[in-house]
Amino acid sequence: MSEFKAKTKEELQKILTEKRASLQEFRFNASGSKSRNVKEGRNLRRDIARILTELNKKV
Repeated sequence: MSEFKAKTKEELQKILTEKRASLQEFRFNASGSKSRNVKEGRNLRRDIARILTELNKKV
């Protein structure tokens, strides 16, 4: 969580797009295979929420 507080608004936007792309890739890959780490998806969603929270604080 504290890793996002020190970032600038532009850096957070960049990280946010990367995390959303990772989540989309995870969802597409998970539909084809059963042996996938399901915690990865949860962690990506939580990171996205943390980034959005920090972006809203900085506005």
